[in-house]
Amino acid sequence: MAEMGIYMKQIAPILVCLSGILWGTMGIFVRRYNELGLDSMEIVAMRAIVTAVMLLIFLFIYNKKLLRIRIRDIWCFLGTGLCSILFFNFCYFKAITMTSLSVAAVLLYTAPAIVMVLSRILFKEKLTPIKLIALAVTFLGCVLVTGVIGSDTRLSVGGILIGLGAGLGYALYSIFSRYALERGYHSFTISFYTFLIASLGVIPFVPMGRTFQICMKDGGMFGFTLIFGLVSTVLPYILYTIGLTVVENGKASIIASIEPVVATVLGVVLFHERLTWNGILGILLVLGAIIMCNINFCKTKEKKCKKNMKS
Repeated sequence: MAEMGIYMKQIAPILVCLSGILWGTMGIFVRRYNELGLDSMEIVAMRAIVTAVMLLIFLFIYNKKLLRIRIRDIWCFLGTGLCSILFFNFCYFKAITMTSLSVAAVLLYTAPAIVMVLSRILFKEKLTPIKLIALAVTFLGCVLVTGVIGSDTRLSVGGILIGLGAGLGYALYSIFSRYALERGYHSFTISFYTFLIASLGVIPFVPMGRTFQICMKDGGMFGFTLIFGLVSTVLPYILYTIGLTVVENGKASIIASIEPVVATVLGVVLFHERLTWNGILGILLVLGAIIMCNINFCKTKEKKCKKNMKS
């Protein structure tokens, strides 16, 4: 049992990093859906519904007991599903229309800072110098990667506030998931109820008939939609939630910031987008921040191991 705990501590940061990498592939799928005429909220709805259905089928086969939750804990899943997934997506897509894609992305990546502050208040996580430096480096890296520096985008107070709302919603998944984990829920359970509630929340605002018709029009599109749900949502959210059982919220949010780096690299490789020197520097800064978090994580782990051996 102790060996399993040590193993989990070793792989948890890798799982969080993998979740960020998988989230970074979302642009590949979104571009295809945009070409077919789906708007942002329709994509959110399809993503949530497909994820919820896939997880439901999986849990029925794997372990039906993981579908059980206590009514008094429903607020945890309302938090991850409505306050995080639904609120974050609404604010993010609204911010894009009020500012620009690059500005909205930068405001979204205020999430690690929000996670750190909330985790300090709610879970008493320490704000170490390494964390704060990594946070600043990550944010600067995201600013450079998204290309907001040098752009002539006009900013409005409303657009900034909505963008910060997206960052808050993004951050709240870590917070509410931590509460659910502390109450003994499995990462599969948290992921399923998150997207079940998000699905129920978004359906009233989306023309589901048209959305399903486009996404399920033939075998190829049906398979594409299943892969979209699996790669961009099911796997990364499960991996991230498992990682939260060991990695502190603040560190996890920084490590997962590899997402825009992956999205940028895929844009260059697959869609022949131009990579600027600012983008390259931003990628290196984000990767450097992730390495800083992991080095600090490993040192903390070694100290704890030595302490346990002495006792």
